[in-house]
Amino acid sequence: MIRTVDIYDTPMIGVFATCTEDVVLVPTGTKPETCAILEDSLDARVVETLVNGSVVIGALSRGNSNGFLFSYGTDAREMKELTGVEAEILPGKLNAVGNIVLANDSAALVHPELPDRAIETIASTLKVEVYRGTIAGIKNVGMAGVVTNKGLLVHPKVTSSEIETLEKLFELPVNIGTTNFGTQMLGSGLLANSKNYLAGSDTTGPELGRIEEALGFLE
Repeated sequence: MIRTVDIYDTPMIGVFATCTEDVVLVPTGTKPETCAILEDSLDARVVETLVNGSVVIGALSRGNSNGFLFSYGTDAREMKELTGVEAEILPGKLNAVGNIVLANDSAALVHPELPDRAIETIASTLKVEVYRGTIAGIKNVGMAGVVTNKGLLVHPKVTSSEIETLEKLFELPVNIGTTNFGTQMLGSGLLANSKNYLAGSDTTGPELGRIEEALGFLE
């Protein structure tokens, strides 16, 4: 079974792509064989697109089964047609949605400086409880962790108080790990839903084992 993949010849797959239970968004020009691996492994429909003209889809979007949020300049109507779910633009200056929002189908942890208007948009679009916070003191929580409906994996330097907040918010146990041979910003090198995961090609065997345990894929 394939466990690792590159997108645009880089293992930073979470910067270039994002996924939910049903959809994987990848940048236009992603290799057909890569799209096939993503579709088969994550059991989700692959959609090639750009976000505000950019290929860094994972940094500029975040979704769940209920909806997708995109950075300023994106055509929300077009994205709604492509994804088949609600699509909205995140208001405010802090706009790299994938970097600043960590979400599954029940909750979202977001950058602590997001304004109320942005919080309301996230809550209404994703239909989740939204909480401001950090992971390992990092405000870009969308890259400092990965969460599915089954598991939560975060930066190794997460604090005990942050763990308590995360466990209460997501109602999942918190695990720590890395990708791509020690990269602590997990979201940059990992795509996952409740059905499966794919990590960047530099991810080691022990790292894969930790990911599988944390996200509930150990048999």
